[in-house]
Amino acid sequence: MKTLRQGKIGETFKVKKLHGQGAVKRRIMDMGITKGAEVYIRKVAPLGVPLEVTLRGYELSIRKADAEMIEIE
Repeated sequence: MKTLRQGKIGETFKVKKLHGQGAVKRRIMDMGITKGAEVYIRKVAPLGVPLEVTLRGYELSIRKADAEMIEIE
């Protein structure tokens, strides 16, 4: 299983599955990260938190803990 956290800068991935439960999973989905969405990793902060991604035409910063819940292919 490969997560968004393991992705490299400059690559585009497709969301395969969201892990997590309840409010955390709902918040990730509310940001537009749903199954089948394409996510482009723009940059990663020096300490790895947060990741900056482009998704559905807008830019989004994601915490490392949230990125680890997003399974990609």
